Amino acid sequence: MEQIKSFLEQLSRMQWTDFLDIIIVAGLIYWLVPMLKSTGTGKIARVVVLVLLISWLTELLNLHTLHFIFNQVLTVGLIAIVVLFQPELRRMIDRLSNVKVHKIFGVQEDNQELVPVIRQTVQACEVMSKERVGALIVFARDTHMGEYIKTGTVIDAQPSEQLIRNIFFPKAALHDGAMIISEGRVLAAGCVLPLTESTRISADLGTRHRAALGMSENTDAVVVVVSEETGVVSVAVGGMLKRHLAPQTLERLLRSELCPEEPEQNNKMKLLQMLKKTGKEGSDK
Repeated sequence: MEQIKSFLEQLSRMQWTDFLDIIIVAGLIYWLVPMLKSTGTGKIARVVVLVLLISWLTELLNLHTLHFIFNQVLTVGLIAIVVLFQPELRRMIDRLSNVKVHKIFGVQEDNQELVPVIRQTVQACEVMSKERVGALIVFARDTHMGEYIKTGTVIDAQPSEQLIRNIFFPKAALHDGAMIISEGRVLAAGCVLPLTESTRISADLGTRHRAALGMSENTDAVVVVVSEETGVVSVAVGGMLKRHLAPQTLERLLRSELCPEEPEQNNKMKLLQMLKKTGKEGSDK
């Protein structure tokens, strides 16, 4: 009881700037922690933590020479990190700069217009899988795709099964690169994606799968891959590759990643279903 009273007293003494401080710190943690899962930002974090840990240990054990050296390393460490990890830092800044205001305040964006786009993509992938036609389709989310679009050919068209299949037709000029879809539009095709640096990837997987994993490691995009050799359909998200997806599973996965239904919307749907069921039972009686 006394602890609760003490907490309430401290809470009453807090000013609006204290609450703002807590919100900003929580927001930074919320956005930075997932970024540490990627290969590039993980490297930076490990280097910084390692240097700080060694510096603390040298001070604790009274290793004066080593402590002096690591203090000097920390002094110029920021410049060294900028030089050594320039591409990774650029990607981190790019991702932070693309954080949308509505997501900071927890406002969900209506992405239900992507449902027909997903359906057309799944239908195209199903046909290409049967015909052993390779494909690489990137669904952009918050990360800016400008640098990747520049490597391909700008299209800016409404996605359709026929368009997707024509682009990846083996004799088509753009079939070797990746297609980028953003906000329900095919922005570009024939794009070059970064390859993964992971050594854990299976040797059986080719360049398309490595590019899909690399793109999912460097951005928040969802990448669909159709294998030219086996026809297997896979999806790369957050550096993870999910393989052997049936059309129904692929559609459910894309919907859950790209246009998840809000809890409130789910509750409304359940309520409508209950009302319909109740009405039907009443009419039967």
